[in-house]
Amino acid sequence: MRHHLRLWSPWIVTIAAVAATTGTLVAAKPIEHLTAFAVDMSNTAVRTRAGTIDIVINRWSTDQERDQLLASLRESGSDGLLRSLQKIKDPAGYIRTPTSIGYPLRFAREMSMADGTRRIIVATDRYVSFLEATTQPRSVDYPFMLVDIRIGADGKGTGKLMPLAKVTANEDHTVEIENYASEPVRLTEVRELK
Repeated sequence: MRHHLRLWSPWIVTIAAVAATTGTLVAAKPIEHLTAFAVDMSNTAVRTRAGTIDIVINRWSTDQERDQLLASLRESGSDGLLRSLQKIKDPAGYIRTPTSIGYPLRFAREMSMADGTRRIIVATDRYVSFLEATTQPRSVDYPFMLVDIRIGADGKGTGKLMPLAKVTANEDHTVEIENYASEPVRLTEVRELK
């Protein structure tokens, strides 16, 4: 995995900045509500940043959505995947900090692992500020936000969040994920809220 130097950490900006651009993203009763303590110790942070985030899943993405996204990635690369992801109009849920309204999550899947844990994968296109879109820094090549969480039978777990990620497929159609920072944001104290 390649890593690139960056002077500021966008994970809080990515989640919080959308408060000005999106409405409230709530459902009557989510099928999954997770809270986690996020710690950014990467080279993109001026200093270590930490805070609580909520991940709310209102629906699991369908097999058809998954297959369409994979086909777009294989046929048209990262740009095709981004376009297909943005076409999903019914968000799977949202992610938010305690002071933000929330940012829509376009894809969410749950898998049962052999050891009895559950793995939750979340993907979305990330917020791009006007300044970033105008100046076109290297970060624009990392248009995805990805979350990977493992939860035990006790409803507790750990995970990682990549606020700036690039997704590609190699010649063998293996999906490769490149994180913009030196390491993902660590998600500790992940727990299910009933």
